[in-house]
Amino acid sequence: MAFSLPALPYADTALDPAVSAETLSFHHGKHHQAYVDKMNAAIAGTDHDNAALEDVVAAARGSNQGLLNNAAQTWNHAFYWHSMSAENTAASDDLAAKIDAAFGSMDAFKEELAARGLGHFASGWVWLAEKDGKLSIEETHDGDTLADSDFNPLLTIDVWEHAYYLDHQNKRPAYLDAVINGKLNLAFASENLARGTTWKFADA
Repeated sequence: MAFSLPALPYADTALDPAVSAETLSFHHGKHHQAYVDKMNAAIAGTDHDNAALEDVVAAARGSNQGLLNNAAQTWNHAFYWHSMSAENTAASDDLAAKIDAAFGSMDAFKEELAARGLGHFASGWVWLAEKDGKLSIEETHDGDTLADSDFNPLLTIDVWEHAYYLDHQNKRPAYLDAVINGKLNLAFASENLARGTTWKFADA
């Protein structure tokens, strides 16, 4: 059974000016679609045909880098779209308390998330993640993912250039500021924390 490209969870203008409709048309409609298409071609007729995407990622790790790249990027992007919303949403009391414990305050968390995103060399992802009840900011390079890791990912920000270049050119700080201080979906992060297990692509 082939995987399908999940629809965006909002209108294509909802993230403007942080992420424009033009960027979404390329990033979601072309980049994300291409990862789905390449993954589907790679798994056609194999044991992965009817597997959950998270299982495809885990099975490909260490054995099939090409499949891992496309499966992980399919998962990451679906998770990324949900990590943003039309406007910043509020953290649950539990998430807010854990953010205060890990970073000192919500403002300090946002500053560190932006700093890690800015400092990440080349392409990749920055994540708010939970492990053993504690929060941390993690980074994965290129197309790697936390989907099959020991961490429970709560939200992510894409720092590949194609995520922001049409809107902000080479100004990654402007993109990070616009997302973190205007479009961050802390309600989604709160749901992921409360669930206690990694979000599933099937829920996209």
